[in-house]
Amino acid sequence: MTRRLHILFIAFLAALPAAAQKFYADDPLLREPAPRRVGPMPVRELSDVYDLFVHSLATPGELQPADGAKIRARGVNTLGDPMDGAWWERRHYWNPLTGAQLAKGPGGTRAPSMNGKWTITGPKSGGVTPGFRMKDSTGTTYFLKFDPAEYPELSSAADQISGKIFHALGYHVPDNYVIEFPASILEISPDARIKEANGQRRRMTQDDVNAALRRAARSPSGLYRGTASRALPGDLIGEYRYHGTRSDDVNDTVPHEHRRDLRGMRLAAAWIDHDDSRAINTMDVLIEENGLRFVRHYQLDFGSTLGSASYKPNSPRSGGEYLFGWRNAFLQFITLGTLVPEWARARYPDIPSIGRFESERFNPAKWVPEYPNPAFLNALPDDDFWMAKQIMSLTDENVRDIVASARFSDPGAPIYMTECLIRRRDKIGRYAFERVLPLDRFAIRNGRLIWQDLSAQYGFGGAGPVKVEWFEFDNASGAAKPLNSALGPSVPPSGAAFLLVQLTQRSAPSHTVSVYLRRGSNSWEIVGIEHQW
Repeated sequence: MTRRLHILFIAFLAALPAAAQKFYADDPLLREPAPRRVGPMPVRELSDVYDLFVHSLATPGELQPADGAKIRARGVNTLGDPMDGAWWERRHYWNPLTGAQLAKGPGGTRAPSMNGKWTITGPKSGGVTPGFRMKDSTGTTYFLKFDPAEYPELSSAADQISGKIFHALGYHVPDNYVIEFPASILEISPDARIKEANGQRRRMTQDDVNAALRRAARSPSGLYRGTASRALPGDLIGEYRYHGTRSDDVNDTVPHEHRRDLRGMRLAAAWIDHDDSRAINTMDVLIEENGLRFVRHYQLDFGSTLGSASYKPNSPRSGGEYLFGWRNAFLQFITLGTLVPEWARARYPDIPSIGRFESERFNPAKWVPEYPNPAFLNALPDDDFWMAKQIMSLTDENVRDIVASARFSDPGAPIYMTECLIRRRDKIGRYAFERVLPLDRFAIRNGRLIWQDLSAQYGFGGAGPVKVEWFEFDNASGAAKPLNSALGPSVPPSGAAFLLVQLTQRSAPSHTVSVYLRRGSNSWEIVGIEHQW
């Protein structure tokens, strides 16, 4: 090889990517990298009917392989957590909120002003409950949704409680308020328009307002009750799907069916019986911060949760089976309809403001939404553990504070709702913690690795004895060299830049947690956590 060719060959080798490191200097990332600027984005409207048929007949997206191989969650940092950003934020589990903060949710101080008129600018688009789009006397836009006349407080209470729970669990949700108001506070903007069934638009009239109010719940004192949802900050550009990515969003790079924040949401939805957890109840919002435009992803419309179907009590089959499923249809056919499903055995309280919500028959392993959700179907035990530890961190008192924000008038309603949520919460914790080695909150203290056994902490029996094995870890090659003399949780002496400690549940040897330590300037720091089962 001539000297010139030799130099070119060396330059070519230098240009090749180095062997992939497992950890980088900025790991673990707690916040997503700064988003790239997006250009103009069209509004995308998804068909709920089309969504139902597509997901029921042939669920879209990349699902877990039938051969037992695992597609692990993506969009997570080296600790296994999603990063703060456009989809999700670390909240209660990492930085405990007070009861007052939990009850306020994402805002809590910006309810519609009762000083002056509320100007209706149009009907509320979408949904099955009547309502309006309006501006209060300060010019702030809200969406009004009313409780059904036959079931006062049903929808607004569910919306308040579930929205606050999802906020505590880290999701982006609207700033919603329970409101009571007289009809006299409403006025119609001259520019308000309504679309007829034939597609023609006309000016909104008082008759339109009266027709909506006749369907709304009204107190003995004449006040109407409902939900006021403060308009989201930005341009609404349509719903997101639970599979694939949005092609016009350069920051949307992880297929939604593989996002941990969406996979883990299955247990959050199961907790509040959010069987309506589908694309139509999401919203992408184009926002601008510090001169940068990007998309933030919201969960919304929680009126059909906690036993409510927004305009009436939910179906008894809610959460028990899909609206259509080949297996259930076949079983009913061959048994001539005599097979009684588990959900049909449930009993519900005679409380109009709650509807059909219970805990005795609730089974988090079998809970399903109205039709298959690709992200939910992909959930693995570590996805469930990630969500369950957040759910369990909401104490009994936390749950009471959130339920109190619904402002039930029946004194028995908050008691029943709180007890039901607590029992369902505990079932979720038991289910998820049994499927992995439920250790978390790792730290290095006084030269020892410490952790919390979440199963023991919440009274579920504990994981039992744990085997501890230490290794020197090569960050470049991934090789692990055993430190056979190291015993117990004390960090062994080593000159390596990284250590690996593997914790194994003796009663279930397949359940392990791998914890990676990196040498810092003064002490070891935890840089990675991985669960296996």
